[in-house]
Amino acid sequence: MPELVIEYQIENDLSVDEFKQILIQSTLAERRPITEEDRLKDMLKHANLIVTARYNGKLIGVSRSLTDFSFCTYLSDLAVNLEFQHKGIGKALIQHTKLAAPLAKIILLAAPDAVNYYPKIGMTHFEFCYFLKEINDLH
Repeated sequence: MPELVIEYQIENDLSVDEFKQILIQSTLAERRPITEEDRLKDMLKHANLIVTARYNGKLIGVSRSLTDFSFCTYLSDLAVNLEFQHKGIGKALIQHTKLAAPLAKIILLAAPDAVNYYPKIGMTHFEFCYFLKEINDLH
């Protein structure tokens, strides 16, 4: 099999259609609002660091983050097309994200199927994470 030549770049103007397709192709769609076009649009609009991986022009991976470029980068979505997984693309997307904000630590919430992936590539597990889904849950 010939070596894959993947092009990585910052694409903060990624289209909603391409974003939706990569979420579906990666199985991340199971945990994202892919039927709500306006929410997907807002997810892209308010992210300030989107790194893509393309093979022959086709989007095969994306890292969507919110960052202050100084202290922290929240990597909200890391999606790689199932056909291209296990080829180092996810790790490369994380590397390119880190290079774009080198002073900031990357923080993410792992998808259940990916909890064993991140330690393998050198990320540190941190047990003190909390989230609030609904305002009425706060008391």
